[in-house]
Amino acid sequence: MGSARETAVLTLAACEKQGAWSDGYLKRAIREQGLDRRDGALATRLCYGVLQNKLLLDWRLAQVCSMRLEKLDVKVLCGLRVAAYQLLFLDKIPPSAAVNEAVEMAKRHSRNPRAAGLVNGVLRTLLRQGKNLEANETDKPKRLSIQYSHPQWLVEDFSALLGVEGTQGLLAANNQQPPTTAQVNYLKTTPDKLAEELRTAGAEVQPHPWLEGCLLLSGTGDLERLNTFQRGEFYIQDAASRLAVLAAGITPGQRVLDCCAAPGGKSFAAAILMENRGELISCDIHPHKIKLLEAGRERLGLSIVAPALQNAAQPREDWLDGFDVVLTDVPCSGLGIIRKKPDIRYKDPALLKGLPRVQRGILDNCARYVRPGGVLLYSTCTVLPRENGDVVDGFLADHPEFLPEPFDLPHWGKQPGQLTLWPHIHDTDGFFMAKLRRKGQTP
Repeated sequence: MGSARETAVLTLAACEKQGAWSDGYLKRAIREQGLDRRDGALATRLCYGVLQNKLLLDWRLAQVCSMRLEKLDVKVLCGLRVAAYQLLFLDKIPPSAAVNEAVEMAKRHSRNPRAAGLVNGVLRTLLRQGKNLEANETDKPKRLSIQYSHPQWLVEDFSALLGVEGTQGLLAANNQQPPTTAQVNYLKTTPDKLAEELRTAGAEVQPHPWLEGCLLLSGTGDLERLNTFQRGEFYIQDAASRLAVLAAGITPGQRVLDCCAAPGGKSFAAAILMENRGELISCDIHPHKIKLLEAGRERLGLSIVAPALQNAAQPREDWLDGFDVVLTDVPCSGLGIIRKKPDIRYKDPALLKGLPRVQRGILDNCARYVRPGGVLLYSTCTVLPRENGDVVDGFLADHPEFLPEPFDLPHWGKQPGQLTLWPHIHDTDGFFMAKLRRKGQTP
């Protein structure tokens, strides 16, 4: 059986070397290492803590390491980061335990006989220096980049939108761990009844402060083991995604298309709003995600949800003018969900440049499926205008048959056709939505 620290190190090394995503790899590593609930939670805390603070940790390590960090074996470097995170950020772990296990892992995972000595020396120097976490850079974007471990290009992009103070608020929010957000399946239970059952199962439950039928959970452990989950009494979905479905104005009996549906939250929210009456086609391009949609449909008892293997950018002539509402939650940079997936911030920005073209292609194609008088909803889980308002504005310029339409949201009130949600302002995922109405009357 492996240890929590080693599991975290192996996951971080895979992220560094192979480009693995931390969430999926970590879950698999915890299972393979046979970690119990307590050690699994520690491995998760260490892995996410390092990713949330990697640039700051490297800044501190570089000051005391005799070798350039990029020259170190990747597992040795990740071991140093995990140990440094424990020394600098955690109070309940004895420093000796953090140092000793890092030294032992260096012996196991490095062919360099000097690696263990280097690790020991670096970490003991950090201990002597204390928990100084203030980057002393005079350049403000660079200081924020180090302090909150966001690449400088991202700090500069955010600063252009929010200013320095707003950017600092966003970066700080991105490094917080949000509670798990559960949406109540009104077809099977009520918020009060579900909250009582979850508390009986040992979870901490709070009603969402402004979104009805939404609960904030912590201390649940593996959600899928809960009887309430298995009975389909709730599903996991951030408040922002639920707001997008509410903005679309979906009603029972309609014909709805969710073009990029997996893992299914918007489809499930729409089906519950529709009281399981009407028709809802949920598309994805990956067969394994279709299976996830089918499993969610069965668990939640949403018989109107019909998963379909379909590329949202590829035309379906039989769907032309066929839907009252079309949801297009397009592939995006994901920069609005950094607080849930901290490694997203380290994406190569060059790989993101082609996204607006992909997004526009999906929007152009799926607009053809909207009936006269119907609604087209465009959404992303990013906050960058080039993937959001710029795409929508370009679409409207080329499609005069569509007009932006204001919409009402719980707590936030009337919106002028578009809205960007921010973690530090709205306490949701970073998210964008735009509601567009096709001219004409629905038959």
